[in-house]
Amino acid sequence: MTFELSMVQTAGWSVVLLVIGMWLKNRVHFFQRFAIPSPVIGGFLFALINLVLNQTGLLNIKFDVTLQSFFMVMFFTTVGYGASLKVLKAAGSKVGLFLILATLLCIVQNIVAFGLAPVVHLDPALALMTGSTPMTGGHGVSGGIAPLVEQSGVKGAETVAYTAATFGLIAGSLMGGPVANRLIVKHDLMNKASSGSKVSVDESLIAVRKRDLNSDRILRAFILILFAMFLGSFLTDGVNALIGQFTDKAAFPSYMGSIVVAIIVRYISDRRSSKGAEELVPPEEIDVVGNVGLNIFLAMALMNIQLWQLADVAGPLIVLLAAQVVLMWLWANFVTFRFMGADYDAAILTAGHCGFGMGATPNGMANMDSVVSKYKPSRLAFFILPIVGGMFIDFTNLFNILAFLSFA
Repeated sequence: MTFELSMVQTAGWSVVLLVIGMWLKNRVHFFQRFAIPSPVIGGFLFALINLVLNQTGLLNIKFDVTLQSFFMVMFFTTVGYGASLKVLKAAGSKVGLFLILATLLCIVQNIVAFGLAPVVHLDPALALMTGSTPMTGGHGVSGGIAPLVEQSGVKGAETVAYTAATFGLIAGSLMGGPVANRLIVKHDLMNKASSGSKVSVDESLIAVRKRDLNSDRILRAFILILFAMFLGSFLTDGVNALIGQFTDKAAFPSYMGSIVVAIIVRYISDRRSSKGAEELVPPEEIDVVGNVGLNIFLAMALMNIQLWQLADVAGPLIVLLAAQVVLMWLWANFVTFRFMGADYDAAILTAGHCGFGMGATPNGMANMDSVVSKYKPSRLAFFILPIVGGMFIDFTNLFNILAFLSFA
C-alpha cells in the first residue's frame, strides 16, 4: 500500500518529528552528551520506522518535499549574511590561520575519500559523500550537495551522506576530549604560558546582544533573506548554465547565488554601520530565521532518507568512515595543535576541531567546554571556533567539494 503526503502535510509531519526529537533530546543523556540535533533525532527515528515498513512491504510512504529546498536555501542564505568580512578582518591572524587549516582539512578529507574509492570498489562521487560534505559540512551541507549527486545518477548519495554526518557527530564528540587531555598532560601545558594569552581578543565580535522582540526587525530579516534568495536564484542559474557549457559533472547548489548576494549585502551593511548609520542587516533576527529554516529542512531531509540503500555499501562505508576518523586524529594532533601554537589554547582548539571537523560547530564547542571544565578557561579557543565554524567554513568547503565532484 502506498500513502502519499501533500506539500503541507509533509511540512507538518516534519515539524511533528522535530518536536519528538526535541522531547527525546531533553530526556536522553546520550543525545545531550553528543549534541545530536533534534531534527536528526526525530528524522532518523522515522527513517528507521520507514525502513521496517518498506522491508516488510506493509507501507510505502511518499513525501512532497517541495518546501525542503525552500528551507534549505533560506538557511544557507542566513549563513551568507553571517559571513561578516568586517569580523574576519578584525578577528586577527589566529582566526585566519585556523580558517586555512580547517579548509585544508576539507581538502584532505576529500582526497582520502576519493583515493579510497577504487580500493573499496565504490563510485568516486558516492565515496565523496563520506568526505568533507558530511564531515566538516555536517547535515546542512550534506542536504545541499547530496541531492545534486543523487540527481546526477549516483543512487544512495543522500543516505550515505546523512549517515556519515550522523556518525561524524558521535565520533568527533568522542575524540575531542581525550585528544586534548592527552596533549595537555603530555606537554605539561597547564604549567606553560599560552601564546594566546598575549593575543587581544575582541569578544564583542561574537557577543550575543539581548534586545526586546521587534516585529519590524524580524520583518526586515525575512525581506533581506527572500531578496537574496530571489536575486541569488538568477545568479546560480546563470553560473550553472555557463558551467554546463564545459562539463556536466559539476554544478553549484541552488543556494550558492543566495550566499553570494547575502555576503555582498552584509558587506554593505557593515560599511554603513562603521560610518555611524543604522545597520541594514539585523544579525540576531537573521540567525533566528536561519535556525528555524535549518531545523525544518533537516527534519524533512532526514525523515525521507532510504536506509535500505545502505545494504550494498555497508562494507565500503565502514572503511571510508574509519579512514576519516584516523585522518581527524592525525590532523588534530600534528596539524591543528602544532600550527595553532602547541600551547594550552591550541589544545583546547584541537578538541573543538575534532567535533567541528567531523560534526558541527556546536559539537566542537561542547568538546571544548568539557575540557576547560576540567582545567581552565581558554578565551582564544572559544573566540576562534564559532567565527570560523559559524561564518566562513561552509563557503570555502563548498568550492572544495564542487572541485572534487567535477573529477568524480
